[in-house]
Amino acid sequence: MLGHRPVPCSAMVPNDETLFEKVVNLSKRRGFVFQSADIYGGFRSTYDYGPIGVLLLRNVKEQWWRTMVQLRHDVVGLDASILTPPAVWEASGHLANFTDPLVDCRECGARHRQDKLDEPDTCPACGKTGSFTEARHFNLMFKTHAGPMADSAAEVYLRPETAQGMFINFANVLNTSRKKPPFGIAQIGKSFRNEITPGNFVFRTREFEQMEMEFFVPPAEADEWYRYWCDARRSWYLDLGMPQDRLRLRDHDSDELSHYSTATADVEFLFPWGWDELEGIANRTDFDLMRHAESSGARLEYHDPGSGDRYVPHVIEPAAGATRTAMAFLMAAYDEEEVRDDTRTVLRLDHRLAPYKVAVLPLSKKAELIDPSNEVLGLLQPHWMCDYDQTQAIGRRYRRQDEIGTPFCVTIDFDTLDDRAVTVRERDSMEQERVPIEGLVGYLTGRLTS
Repeated sequence: MLGHRPVPCSAMVPNDETLFEKVVNLSKRRGFVFQSADIYGGFRSTYDYGPIGVLLLRNVKEQWWRTMVQLRHDVVGLDASILTPPAVWEASGHLANFTDPLVDCRECGARHRQDKLDEPDTCPACGKTGSFTEARHFNLMFKTHAGPMADSAAEVYLRPETAQGMFINFANVLNTSRKKPPFGIAQIGKSFRNEITPGNFVFRTREFEQMEMEFFVPPAEADEWYRYWCDARRSWYLDLGMPQDRLRLRDHDSDELSHYSTATADVEFLFPWGWDELEGIANRTDFDLMRHAESSGARLEYHDPGSGDRYVPHVIEPAAGATRTAMAFLMAAYDEEEVRDDTRTVLRLDHRLAPYKVAVLPLSKKAELIDPSNEVLGLLQPHWMCDYDQTQAIGRRYRRQDEIGTPFCVTIDFDTLDDRAVTVRERDSMEQERVPIEGLVGYLTGRLTS
């Protein structure tokens, strides 16, 4: 019996120049991702997740939450607000430091991030050399107003990261959860950055979703916990089927470190355009708690009742992008293979990430198969997300489910009316097995969890 680990891609390779285009086309065609406001010509750098994509994204976030919160006793959750007063961002350093160097091409007017240019003196849009303006620092935060009148309302910002909500709630969580260092606060939520050069589909957008955790530790244990979380976060991707040769942990050089960090490592994935970040793990020291304590006047420290010691914890932060992580899993799972002189496209997603776990497919639209098909669907839906499809030939329906990564298809045919059994087809091997309806849930449970 096959296990649930995805098999490596046999046809597509990371540097295949067509892979990016194929995944983007598949995303639009099968309902993973749509251009936002498409009927109005689209709105740059914003995307809507369709019926299949919203399930994939949800599964990525659920697996992160399961690993980071559910299976641990030392991490709790939080859902902080998106709108935040300027005082928070002044204390955190975002008002002063959360900037990108911006240059304009005098020849064509194109605007670029200076630090992302392959050739620092050449415009990638028009090819002109020596045409850039002096670099200006551009703050990436979105500003808005809270109140009925813009001229009298308070200025607020859309958060550019979820982290600060966890720092300013440190004392609230400490007092109500009865945790003590080392312990963590985890959060999944939207963030907003006014990126100068968004691109590569959903990889870099102005609105995105993050999965972040702040792990508060005694200062003397910070280095040990930093290495622990670097290893643990890399292992999470591998456990969910990311190929080892397309994943790496890269330590930042000293000139790359953020103003708050003494050590940072990125979990990077090999995209068609090269290595790029999925997640950063940073040793933020006591920077954030100290700054918010100084700015607000609140005491953000831990008092050990046993020893009587007081200290400001240091923080280890694993911060992942949910949307770009989902995209990376799509890239890693995409495969093409020849089957009977036909090219089969299949997403070899880990079963835990697959949008639908099972598809119920009546062999025919004839009335006598509808009732048993609905019976089987009703039997499976309490356990898994299921699709139901009765249009076109059964072979084409199998191919549609392969393209969206569905691990198992259950076909109800005319023999079902006599033997009360169905045909179960497995995605990766395409092997089929006859299974009694009464034992179907147990059979699929074993296959989806083995």
